[in-house]
Amino acid sequence: MAAGAASARPTTTRGSRASSRAERTIFGVPSRFMAPRLVFVFCVVSLTAFGLLMIYSSSSISSLTADDMGNNPAYYLQKQLVFMLVGIVIAALEMVPDYRSLVGRALPFLWVGTILMLAVVFLPFAGADAYGATRWVAIGPFTLQPSEFAKITVILCGANLMGEWFGGVAPDFRTIAKKAVLGIVLPMGMILLQPDKGTVMVLGLTLIVMLYFAGFPPVVCAGLVLVAMGGLIAISFIDSYSRARIFTMINPWADPDGAGYQLIQGFYAFGTGGLTGLGIGMSKQKYSYLPMAYNDFIFAVVGEELGLLGCLGLIAAFIGILWAGLRIARFAPDLAGQLVACGCTMILVIQMFLNVSGVLGLFPLSGKPIPFVSYGGSSIISSLMLAGLVLSVSLRSELPDTEHDELRRGFSVAGPQDDDSGVGEPTLRSSRPALAAPRSVGLTVHGGGRASGRSSGRADSARPDSPAALRREREERERTHGARVTTDSNGRRRIDLGPSAGERLRRDSSPNVRGSSARSDRRSDRRGR
Repeated sequence: MAAGAASARPTTTRGSRASSRAERTIFGVPSRFMAPRLVFVFCVVSLTAFGLLMIYSSSSISSLTADDMGNNPAYYLQKQLVFMLVGIVIAALEMVPDYRSLVGRALPFLWVGTILMLAVVFLPFAGADAYGATRWVAIGPFTLQPSEFAKITVILCGANLMGEWFGGVAPDFRTIAKKAVLGIVLPMGMILLQPDKGTVMVLGLTLIVMLYFAGFPPVVCAGLVLVAMGGLIAISFIDSYSRARIFTMINPWADPDGAGYQLIQGFYAFGTGGLTGLGIGMSKQKYSYLPMAYNDFIFAVVGEELGLLGCLGLIAAFIGILWAGLRIARFAPDLAGQLVACGCTMILVIQMFLNVSGVLGLFPLSGKPIPFVSYGGSSIISSLMLAGLVLSVSLRSELPDTEHDELRRGFSVAGPQDDDSGVGEPTLRSSRPALAAPRSVGLTVHGGGRASGRSSGRADSARPDSPAALRREREERERTHGARVTTDSNGRRRIDLGPSAGERLRRDSSPNVRGSSARSDRRSDRRGR
């Protein structure tokens, strides 16, 4: 019994260790849900705080020298703080209801509001022109960019349609196509007419990634990327403004004082920063050398003040967002939740890489800011709203029920039972109730055993050479169809099954050779045996 308990102890320890690993929690929540949630929140908060710091550093000189800004070096910082607080409040409100209501019942109202905002841009009394495009709506002292908020609606529409199609809920392809035209193609077409090709590019790539995660073939998704990029490049050659950006990317020194000026000044900033940078606030390009240093080209100021290490740290924070967002999408409770988390995460990361590649001269400038870091009220609010949607999906994630959970719910605690056996209670032997006598079990030996002389009554029947033993041997041989049955001196009977497998294998089974004698065959046979 001691050996059995000792052998069972390691198994119990391994089982408890496995259960502890399976039930590990963080703040009472399974780690598979809480760990990516904490990483996501940490990266978003870090990038937002870092963005406030870099906005103040890159804009302090330009706002200090501007009379219309009151010569206030913290002018852009204060406005960004207001926008950030608004975005935090909206993101917190997004996490209160279930994200399924946003993808389902509330989606038509969001779509109508988005279409109205995009339509207002084209009205002459509300739309504001800047940098060759009409993308903003002037609301008092503030300007709003509706395309930033349209990204959220398009992602929700895409998640809804893909969830219906790949989930088998959609009635037919025609219905899905009509909804796709209204919910996706129409808003993206209105954004393209502003024109805002950068937002259309980011949305298109995000939707293709969502298609891939929904189950679309990878080859088809890669083909869609190539077709979309080719079409966007073809459209860019139509207007002179977009065409100039493509030529500037190819050779910015062709017009160093015109179209290529901003890109060249960004190169100077990276070259000055080196590996570790000049230090926070020590940038030289922000002294009116680098246009839009606090917005589109804030990554160049990061490279100048923090060097290559600072740039890599910023990219690493977005990689953390990518990892955490995809982990949250993996453990989402349904396909729609997976697509919402995936789409909101990918659009943040894709937009960051689009801005960085443009500042480095690897891609035409798109005018898209870095989420959480660049200055812009619409940008910071929409980025925080996207983060709120990802956290809403994470808060609704839960472990799926298994067959064992269903069995456990059927368990119940048995009530007290009357037990007269006295087991478990210290009771005197004389006070214990009488137990029924155990039923005796008789044993019968059927052949193969050794019969004693006392039980058989005849001592000579156990001798192997007695007439009775020889008669039993003959009868046994008849029953075994001629097999040889022997009895040893102890009365045990054995059945001779012939040569063993090893003996049969050792026999000479080689073919007879012509000219060999029968005597040599017999000798070789004996040697084999």
